[in-house]
Amino acid sequence: MSDAGVLPPEGFRTRGPVPSGTRLLLIRHGEAFCNANGIVGGPLGCGGLTELGVRQAEALRDRLASSGELDAANAFYTSTLPRAIETGAIISSSLPSTLIATADCDLCELHPGAADALTWKELVDTFGAPNWDDDPGSPLAPEGESWTGFYERCVAALTKLVVRHESQLVVVVCHGGVIEQALKLVFGRSSEARLRLRTQNCSMTEVEFRDDSWHLLRYNDVAPLARS
Repeated sequence: MSDAGVLPPEGFRTRGPVPSGTRLLLIRHGEAFCNANGIVGGPLGCGGLTELGVRQAEALRDRLASSGELDAANAFYTSTLPRAIETGAIISSSLPSTLIATADCDLCELHPGAADALTWKELVDTFGAPNWDDDPGSPLAPEGESWTGFYERCVAALTKLVVRHESQLVVVVCHGGVIEQALKLVFGRSSEARLRLRTQNCSMTEVEFRDDSWHLLRYNDVAPLARS
């Protein structure tokens, strides 16, 4: 029987077509020391993965190895921050053996500038608390990025991947902020928008670019930790 006899009429249909464009599989890194200890996590403050963060990445690796859902991946990227690089190293064995991770600073979390490695209290005491609801163009700290500047960097980085890997599946280990900017593209939100998402560590978010527009395939897909 043809699809015409199985599928609902086009005007009624709620499910999208089989993905045929460029897919970006965005993985948030595992829990990092900066997350656990309330530290601004730039290159100095990141600290890499905690013991929990390692277990989260291992759970994702084991799921991917079992499911084979990324066996068709064509490219592999991480940000240059230790928590993303370490997560990428752990999950790499569940990806095609021909893929080698490329670290790209444009995929990093918002650049903190002079706030890097400070506690959040120290940041507020030293530089004041930025209010991006009122002024999204203000930097987090001297030499740091603003909310709108972060959006522009992420959009450029994601667009670059789409152009470079047309109609391919690209795995990207990055950050919650980068994923938020990607979803703003999907939902047509402005650079100033604050989605206030709760993107989980080592969760997978998949977006597709086809027909000159962005589409969401999944969000916050987490591999559960094994019971101890």
